[in-house]
Amino acid sequence: MILTQLAGNWEAAVNAAPLAPFNDKVLEFFNDLSKRLTKVREYSDVATFGFWCRKAALQKEKAAYDDLDFRLGKGVVFHSTPSNVPVNFAFSFAAGLLAGNTNIVRLPGKDFEQVTIIIDAIKELFAGNHADISPYLCFVKYLPDKELHDKFSSVCDVRVIWGGDGTINELRQSPLKPRATELTFADRYSIAVINADEYVKAENKPRIAQDFYNDTYFSDQNACTSPRIIFWIGDRKKEAQKAFWESIRVLAKEKYELAPVQAVGKLTMFYKTAAKIPVSLTDSEDSYVTRINVNDTDEDLMRYKYNSGFFFEHDINELKDILPICGERLQTLIYYGLVKEKMVEFLAEYKPKGIDRAVPIGKSMDFTLTWDGYDLIRQLSRKIII
Repeated sequence: MILTQLAGNWEAAVNAAPLAPFNDKVLEFFNDLSKRLTKVREYSDVATFGFWCRKAALQKEKAAYDDLDFRLGKGVVFHSTPSNVPVNFAFSFAAGLLAGNTNIVRLPGKDFEQVTIIIDAIKELFAGNHADISPYLCFVKYLPDKELHDKFSSVCDVRVIWGGDGTINELRQSPLKPRATELTFADRYSIAVINADEYVKAENKPRIAQDFYNDTYFSDQNACTSPRIIFWIGDRKKEAQKAFWESIRVLAKEKYELAPVQAVGKLTMFYKTAAKIPVSLTDSEDSYVTRINVNDTDEDLMRYKYNSGFFFEHDINELKDILPICGERLQTLIYYGLVKEKMVEFLAEYKPKGIDRAVPIGKSMDFTLTWDGYDLIRQLSRKIII
């Protein structure tokens, strides 16, 4: 059992009193953290988190709540964060702290420079004007260990688990206090719907390519928000597909490092898919974009998902044709060339079991305090009735 505490002290976190959501000192802490992180140029995900946690932005989030005078944090939140999305831990602890809680955060096992940058910035703030926030944040690192899972689960009032179903099942072997609650962010997948007619007419195709790249290649398609299936709607599908994918291929070749093992992995997954369901591989000049045409779509298709620029593709006539893929594991619908009102009408009429958010292309990784259908401020705080 080897436990490393990178910042803060978990025993101090357990004894700190809860705060009201959006506490002024917390907002000032995040504002100063933002000033440091928005200067980071090497990692856009770090700068994105820094931009998100500006005081002005958080005050806008606060304005959406009308009952904060009667809320307090639930107490201690134990966060288990994913190993494949470096900055996820930051958004997780931010939600816990903004809701008024103390936070014990288990960091990814893999060494990410982004994690180091954020933790170092936090330690600077603890050593300066924000020492009063230090009892509310503790960052730990350890390999999967039942004894440590038990320890942190036994002292928390909310357990937040990000990761695959296996991680969730593993942590659920560690009991919680009788009144403790749990939020789980399990394996999910996302899709994109592109209006071919609108894309063909678009004058900003390089911007669209960059937006799609940010949604997919930037996280190596490891994020649940990264679209796995691209649906095409409209009359000019072939024309749009040719132009769109060529622009993505050129951009990926410029920016994305594709190792030979990844190219082989994508081809192998295509053959595995083809052995089970009717699919076809679209010819490509190289392996930066792998397009798999499918005749039908349902949730079983996600058994064959892959990363590194691996996309299923399907033509549809109406938005309702995506319904077979809209099971409970579908998280985000990314769209281009469709008006927001169409999304609202579709969701209101068909009420799919999945889809927790619908966002324009390029916005899939934009974090909000409502995530996977959870209002995090309300889930992580308690309401007092007077």
